[in-house]
Amino acid sequence: MLEVPLRAEVNGLIVAEGQRSSGSGYKLLRAAEEWAKSKGCASMSVRSNVVRDRAHAFYLRNGYEHYKTQKAFRKTL
Repeated sequence: MLEVPLRAEVNGLIVAEGQRSSGSGYKLLRAAEEWAKSKGCASMSVRSNVVRDRAHAFYLRNGYEHYKTQKAFRKTL
């Protein structure tokens, strides 16, 4: 992105229902952060659907802060 320093972004982190709370998401997130650091990224952001309260709590526990709420729009042509 041109308007901010180099950053990495996770657009989807999905852990299978039966694997949640097993540490899998934590390991994936840490691996992504380490990859981003190795590429010189100054920060990392994640996107999560507004209805995913459990995921939001996960990101907050892992040091992320909620900074924006947004709606997306789509039109079938």
